[in-house]
Amino acid sequence: MNILFAFENPLPSAEADAEVFTTTARYLAPLLTGASLHVPLPGAADPAAVERLAGMPVLRARAPLRPAALRHVLCGLTLVFRRAFRQADLVYTRNLWVAWLALRFGQRVAFDHYRPWPDQIPPLRFWLYRLICHPRFLVHICHSEYTRRKYLELGVPAEKLCCIHNGFEPRRLPAPEPAAAAKARIGVAADRRTVVYTGRINHKKGLHLVIEAARRLPGLAFILVGSYGEGPIEVLARGVPNVRIIPFQPAEALAQYVGAADVLLIPPSWQPLAQYGSTVLPLKLFFYLASRRPILAGQTPDVQEVLEHRRNAFLCPPDDVDALVDGLRELTGNPALAARLAAAAAADGEGFTWEARAHKIAALLAQRLAAAPVGRGAWGRAQRRAWREKSLLWLVHLLRTRSWVLPPDPVLPADPAASADPVAAK
Repeated sequence: MNILFAFENPLPSAEADAEVFTTTARYLAPLLTGASLHVPLPGAADPAAVERLAGMPVLRARAPLRPAALRHVLCGLTLVFRRAFRQADLVYTRNLWVAWLALRFGQRVAFDHYRPWPDQIPPLRFWLYRLICHPRFLVHICHSEYTRRKYLELGVPAEKLCCIHNGFEPRRLPAPEPAAAAKARIGVAADRRTVVYTGRINHKKGLHLVIEAARRLPGLAFILVGSYGEGPIEVLARGVPNVRIIPFQPAEALAQYVGAADVLLIPPSWQPLAQYGSTVLPLKLFFYLASRRPILAGQTPDVQEVLEHRRNAFLCPPDDVDALVDGLRELTGNPALAARLAAAAAADGEGFTWEARAHKIAALLAQRLAAAPVGRGAWGRAQRRAWREKSLLWLVHLLRTRSWVLPPDPVLPADPAASADPVAAK
């Protein structure tokens, strides 16, 4: 199997989408007979360094880096004229435009993405249905069952859809050590209880809840790792003495903060999934699982695919500060519970490595290449009605909020301008 991987954003990159795509490709490459990566590179980028990152030969995309829209268009338009495109058994991409062009020019496609596009941008529904039902569209690899269900609702055949969760890199986790030793390395007293968040610090992650919880729990130290400068969360944290903001850290440096945690936090909020549509099953979750530290997260449908309340994590109702405070009190005050949850999470985490994900994908692609094309699914009256109704909701939402992402029905606010996020309002 010879795969041409097509990525539309410049490398190297610290963004989560780049990590997912390039790491998946790197682990898939040794399982294939041939692999190459088509990607735009900055003028000063060393192609050899990017090849080491990707683990395969790199084809520099014939596209400018800016503006981004033009880069995306040209990445697709020029890809189809490359020799590697004609020689590949399939194109592996996360870009809908690239997938559509590859099909138009006679290639087979595997699509790997986390977003539930049918819900988030409903006018695309019929086009998405037609795209995925194309005979040469082999499979859409969804990162969650939550997203997979959204495509099933379109009438896409189940054989075209597969949920394969993301993973973590075991070598980034050092040998287990006592939390006290890890705390000493980052300047925290051994007897101070710590709550640690890692990831991009911005108003889209529900971190305003964490700042409020810190105000109510002055005995706990809150360490938020991933700041890119003086943003609204950094401003909100001013004057809260038990909140420590840490600048963005490279992946290999995160382990020292994770190891110092008495609780690892995924802010229990609907905002990343519903209001902004920027996160479905956050990547940090899989790293957290393997860290041997207890996890606190929200009871959202994506997170609950992997985390189970009081079995391998402590889950709170989303956007409920009182519940968050109570959960943190219980986890930091009950060592037996914390240890039990951490052990169960670590056991589950053994199955969520990037290597395991690559083997699942390789087996899936081999099966789909050998199988007969799947027939078109059913696009009937129910799908047409949902298409019209949700598209109208999306248009109203766009005009009122200037946001292209329509929140899921259960959390669609009556007045989108009245955000529950005081930071976003600022």
